[in-house]
Amino acid sequence: MFVFVLNKSGKPLMPCKPQKARSLLKRGNAKVVKRTPFTIKFLGGSSGYKQKLTAGMDTGSKMIGCA
Repeated sequence: MFVFVLNKSGKPLMPCKPQKARSLLKRGNAKVVKRTPFTIKFLGGSSGYKQKLTAGMDTGSKMIGCA
């Protein structure tokens, strides 16, 4: 499970783990924007770094999986 993250201007960044989001909220560096799906927004600046993502589908004979 991941927490969605927005930068100061509202553009999406890489999702983070709930533990990281909890620490950002406790320190006052972020605020909750939405509860479903859980989304936080940085109050200060951020680097804006994003990684390339690849979606994969496994269409097996008995089970189907995605990653």
